[in-house]
Amino acid sequence: MIVIAVGANLPADGYATPLATCEAAVKRLAEDNLIRVVAESPWYESEPVPPSDQPWYVNGVVLVESALRPKQLLARLHEIEAEFGRVRRTQNEARPLDLDLIDYGGAVRDGEDGGPVLPHPRARQRAFVLLPLADVAPYWRDPVGGISVAELIDSLAAHGSTIRKIGPR
Repeated sequence: MIVIAVGANLPADGYATPLATCEAAVKRLAEDNLIRVVAESPWYESEPVPPSDQPWYVNGVVLVESALRPKQLLARLHEIEAEFGRVRRTQNEARPLDLDLIDYGGAVRDGEDGGPVLPHPRARQRAFVLLPLADVAPYWRDPVGGISVAELIDSLAAHGSTIRKIGPR
């Protein structure tokens, strides 16, 4: 199982809202001949992390299958982000699309070979990843510590970040 987080807080050119952008991005992933979307979470709306005056984000998760290796898949995700107008300048900036490789079949990688760090190093601390992930993969466990997605969500409850489901798929 490969987990990709989808998010945006600015509309991409040609799309009226961040939600429309995210829905179009999932459709684009599904049309890619190197990626097969097998499950889609509901969408959530969340405050920016870290807190800022940016617009709220729309977030979801897709489960995919792909023969691409992690480094190749991440490069493909960056290409798709660029198609939607994403330009990487500053960490945590507002963006029309963010596609993060969260988990690649339970692989644990430190990124020293130039590939992605897996699992995504901050996913365990982000309600906007964990809640949609629990919707599509309630059995998921963090590959590093073996902690269930439900336990990770419970550990976030005290942090109080605001997130709300905005609709089913």
